Amino acid sequence: MTTKSAAAAARATVYGYPRQGRNRELKKAVEGYWKGTVTADDLRQTARDLRRTNWQQLSDAGLHEVPTGDFSYYDHVLDTTVMVGAVPDRHRDAVAADALDGYFAMARGTQDVAPLEMTKWFDTNYHYLVPELGPDTVFASDATKQVTELREAVSLGLSGRPVLVGPVTYLLLAKPAPGVAAGFEPLTLLDRLLPVYAEVLADLRAAGAEWVQLDEPALVQDRTPAELNAAARAYRELGTLTDRPKLLVASYFDRLGEALPVLAKAPVDGLALDFTDAAAANLDALAAVGGLPGKRLIAGVVNGRNIWINDLETSLATLGTLLGLAGQVDVAASCSLLHVPLDATAERDIEPQILRWLAFARQKTAEVVTLAKGLTQGTGAIAAELAANRADLASRATSPITRDPAVRARAAAVTDADGRRASAYEQRATAQRAHLGLPLLPTTTIGSFPQTADLRTARADLRAGRLDAVGYEERIKAEIQEVISFQEKAGLDVLVHGEPERNDMVQYFAEQLTGYLATQHGWVQSYGTRYVRPPVLAGDIARPEPMTVRWTSYAQSLTDRPVKGMLTGPVTMLAWSFVRDDQPLADTARQVALALRDEVCDLEAAGTSVIQVDEPALRETLPLRGADHPAYLAWSTEAFRLTTGAVQDATQIHTHMCYAEFGDIVQAIDDLDADVISLEAARSHMQIARELATHGYPREAGPGVYDIHSPRVPGTDDTAALLRKGLEALPPQRLWVNPDCGLKTRGWPETRASLENLVAAARIVRAELT
Repeated sequence: MTTKSAAAAARATVYGYPRQGRNRELKKAVEGYWKGTVTADDLRQTARDLRRTNWQQLSDAGLHEVPTGDFSYYDHVLDTTVMVGAVPDRHRDAVAADALDGYFAMARGTQDVAPLEMTKWFDTNYHYLVPELGPDTVFASDATKQVTELREAVSLGLSGRPVLVGPVTYLLLAKPAPGVAAGFEPLTLLDRLLPVYAEVLADLRAAGAEWVQLDEPALVQDRTPAELNAAARAYRELGTLTDRPKLLVASYFDRLGEALPVLAKAPVDGLALDFTDAAAANLDALAAVGGLPGKRLIAGVVNGRNIWINDLETSLATLGTLLGLAGQVDVAASCSLLHVPLDATAERDIEPQILRWLAFARQKTAEVVTLAKGLTQGTGAIAAELAANRADLASRATSPITRDPAVRARAAAVTDADGRRASAYEQRATAQRAHLGLPLLPTTTIGSFPQTADLRTARADLRAGRLDAVGYEERIKAEIQEVISFQEKAGLDVLVHGEPERNDMVQYFAEQLTGYLATQHGWVQSYGTRYVRPPVLAGDIARPEPMTVRWTSYAQSLTDRPVKGMLTGPVTMLAWSFVRDDQPLADTARQVALALRDEVCDLEAAGTSVIQVDEPALRETLPLRGADHPAYLAWSTEAFRLTTGAVQDATQIHTHMCYAEFGDIVQAIDDLDADVISLEAARSHMQIARELATHGYPREAGPGVYDIHSPRVPGTDDTAALLRKGLEALPPQRLWVNPDCGLKTRGWPETRASLENLVAAARIVRAELT
């Protein structure tokens, strides 16, 4: 590639950056504030320090423009709700009394006021807080946060580009507020919302913004003509404002499709497009509309969602093709780097050869800078980087770590019969009822119990050598005894062992399967202050030995009531890991399913009568475009059935899903052929129960009656009311009573009170029925 000459030099930038800090300083400060050990001023100072550190790192790496406004105490969609004044009525008094406490009340709720609903951000494992809107919603501009953070960056001598959730995506993500009549569409509020965005844009221009980025990822999904017309109207109106900065409309996660010509024609100054994976189709689509003459194009050619190194030569070829399609071509990651860990160089336990295959946020930033340099100055200017990149890619492609002939042979031998239970559900249900002898409206939990400071300390002491294996096992046994004893006293019908030995529902299994790598510092935000360390799925998967049988069997030895065996399903093992990108996901899912199938069979052989295989990521991983749904749902449901298909009729298979929109995959839920499914339903007011009923779902279900992501302890009456609402949709013979999700993040006092109220509510409603 020769040096660019006619156009301006390519600039390097990113759309967002990890918020937590190298040592998760933000998590510690926010949780300290909630506990009263950190003041509001100290929390704000920690946030300022983290923003400054991030911006300085990005600038030092060679970025020409840094994002501002992407930092958040909890969630950037909640920040947008505050920016446009769409605070729900039930939270207005709290926000007026103290803006920070009110903000966290919207996120977490209080004992008296419910939080906003939480769900997945498109097909990622990040969760956002769903805006609640109605025909009476009054918007009002408050750009304080956005202006303050821009000024902080400018004061450091940096070129800052504020990043906002775009108005169309904000409304498409919103839901009708509780009590709003059915049929209300939040998008009808667009004309009311646009003047507020105009005020925010004017405020940002006055604060020194040259460019403002408006994120519209909702436009990569299938959109109706009316929704596309709304997008055209929005950017026609914003683009023709006289008092505004330059507007950059960004999309990511998939191809824009029919929305691309809409945005290309809009009177905005630039587009930021994803050119990775399925979104690579954006290149041909952009050429088909004649490109963006005279406008800026930010090309997302470095994948912002995985942790594998970029193929620099392939990306340079894409960038070279784009040069003729826009007035200015700049380089970026495909989306915010929020979705990857901070820095791979912090990993000391990963083999150096493998570490060279990995790129976290800092390494991806360096790749963006390298590509911008190569695009501007030619390949000669980055010859050393290209040579090293070729060597690292070749090392990964030929490594024996990535291929196990025995695993591949077993996967190739799978037949359709391997993924089917021996009998139909009706016959299985009869056998299970006779075997388990459960009452009407059986009660259970999802799996985990509080992970106390003592448990975390014991795990750390074991790793550090301060506690030997015998002492650690005794500590775990004592915790299981306490969990079983409490559940028996509380009156729960199907018990769990509480998972005290598990650090994470994916990492725990990954550490016991071949083909996975664990990180020590690979933290990624899931929601609020909840951070996870997704393992790295680098090679073929097998299970050397049983993973859960010992602890499940020990728990069962302590009680006559059934104890569930708890596993994480194959799709979630993929979705909540950084998965290899050198073979189809379907092939990797089948390998994981076969490893888990062995564990299911061993649990059953050890006497476990109820086995739960969690698949909370089934909906999360659903492709954003409807045309891609059938292929995904075919292999994902097959993987679940392959995991569970070998058990006897009397063994009851459960699954669990949470915090996503399940209405559009009810058929897939049916296709799993699980005997019982538990789902999040408390914040959505039993919406999923109604959706299951509409579909005619024939098996048993437990729509959650206890929102475990809020510190609020639901009272017996509240829980009974939700349970009655569930019975309006599902018959009592097929309804279970359970929380929304696992209890790992909750404390023991609230867990005890909430579960005791849950059991009491079930007894009250059971008595009403009998």
